[in-house]
Amino acid sequence: MKKKDREFVLSKTGGLCFYCGDELSQRWHADHFYPIRRNPDGSMLHPERDVIENLIPSCASCNKLKSSLDVEYLRKYIEGFVGSLNKYTNQYKFAKRYGQVVENIHPVRFWFEKTGYDMSEINGVANE
Repeated sequence: MKKKDREFVLSKTGGLCFYCGDELSQRWHADHFYPIRRNPDGSMLHPERDVIENLIPSCASCNKLKSSLDVEYLRKYIEGFVGSLNKYTNQYKFAKRYGQVVENIHPVRFWFEKTGYDMSEINGVANE
């Protein structure tokens, strides 16, 4: 990606991750909000979404977790983490038992939702 395009994408949030809201490091990712799903041969399932309007700044961990998921699937995936930790992770269960972890179950709201981000440019991509 060209430097000016990368700067434009970063400016969309003032240097914060579009999903978690954390301040971005120099190694931030440009994520396709509406996924393009790359195939092993390099082709894409939705090439019409591979436009700068659909790119948003993301921290590496949010981008890797999101992968090619849509945002609603990502939300449900994250909301299931506590259940998975309780079911499969003994360290988590012990930490909770001894008061080291206190669960705070609530619906996942992303940074762009909490801030009322204007999604009109991005939503235009989905309607193409």
